[in-house]
Amino acid sequence: MNQHDSDDYEGDAYASDASGAGLERTFAALPPPRGRSFAETWWGRAWLKSLEDAALDSEQVRVGRRLARAGAVGAVSVRPGRITAVVQDRDRTTHRSDVLLQELSDEQWDRFLDMAVERAGHIAALLDRDMPPHLVEDSAAAGVELLPGMGDLEPKCDCGAWDHCGHTAALCYQVARLLDQDPFVLLLMRGRGERALLDDIQSRGAVSVGGSAEPEGVDAAEAFAAGDIIPALPALPLLPDVPGTPPALDTDVPPAPGVDPGALEFLAARTAVEAHRLLAEALGSGHEQRSVEAELTVDQDTVRLAVSSPSGTVSDRLAEGSGRSREQLAAAVRAWRLGGTAALSVLEEEWTVKGEQLARARAALDSAWDEDERPTLRAIRNRWTVVGADNQLRLGRDGRWWPYLKRSGRWMPAGRAAQDPATALALTEYTAPASEGR
Repeated sequence: MNQHDSDDYEGDAYASDASGAGLERTFAALPPPRGRSFAETWWGRAWLKSLEDAALDSEQVRVGRRLARAGAVGAVSVRPGRITAVVQDRDRTTHRSDVLLQELSDEQWDRFLDMAVERAGHIAALLDRDMPPHLVEDSAAAGVELLPGMGDLEPKCDCGAWDHCGHTAALCYQVARLLDQDPFVLLLMRGRGERALLDDIQSRGAVSVGGSAEPEGVDAAEAFAAGDIIPALPALPLLPDVPGTPPALDTDVPPAPGVDPGALEFLAARTAVEAHRLLAEALGSGHEQRSVEAELTVDQDTVRLAVSSPSGTVSDRLAEGSGRSREQLAAAVRAWRLGGTAALSVLEEEWTVKGEQLARARAALDSAWDEDERPTLRAIRNRWTVVGADNQLRLGRDGRWWPYLKRSGRWMPAGRAAQDPATALALTEYTAPASEGR
């Protein structure tokens, strides 16, 4: 037994004859993967993609995922060309399930070993239980496909299904977890166990069994001289017409306490929309001449999200997280829709108008109406309220006037900003009180 593997894998057993043929490893049943995905490595995900792309009935794939997550897959036997396990159905009946994967031919193994001799770093990575993408790419260039493609995983189950059933799908999901831990499991399915593979490599003089070998370097002058023959980068891909759709959080496991899947899906969707907008602006003409927008504060970003949030729990959570009541958040959302960060600032900030800015504001108010039509205004800082009416003008720091109306005792934004105070006040449908002369 390989000492490394006996330390890392409880219940992992080996059997082989003297030549290394017929090698088999058996892995004890794994506990349910609570709160985690089945594949965390890129090669584990590639394994599952082969299953999910080839299965004719996606419902059977989902059934298999639920069975695997429920711990219904027993001990897994891995040997060249085949993986086997007993899978228990929800009604507690058991089925022997096998998934077949074609072994590599002797000629293909020779090509793989020749490649490994030239690139000793690949074997060192495997010994660290890693499968770098370059290993798979270099193998493919040598005509050896290590990872299964669509249709390469052939199912066989005593339940009688001719395509992938829930039992073979569950087996594949469980094996993805084994692959995460040890990519040599994949090489065993392709026909060579770890010990036999390392012995073959050692015999070719590539690395020692311990895996210590220094890869040959490349002369710096030669690398620099080859710089002008490196092909140019490909053209940028076209911007999609619409933002991407994030995956649905389709899981059979209840979310952890405090985690709202609906809120996470909403945040992912809004992130995709915002990324699409930013990319469209970056690719637009004249982008380099535009001023850089200030980064939103957490408070401002909360309002931005609330503008697009569906009604219900997400809005409630945003209101709670922003430190506002639902009414206050509703007012902030309305302000944002009318004018973004500038309108939000006018809603929530009160500042003293002084000096030249105050002089310009008074001049604008004096010239906005004829003398007999001018409303009586009471000024407090940057807010001018119509005496005896529920109308108000607020001056923004950029010199624009924002209309406000009082509703249920709360001042609410009534329209977009205007340079002229009379135009802004007209948006509030101002009506002079009966006692006010005209």
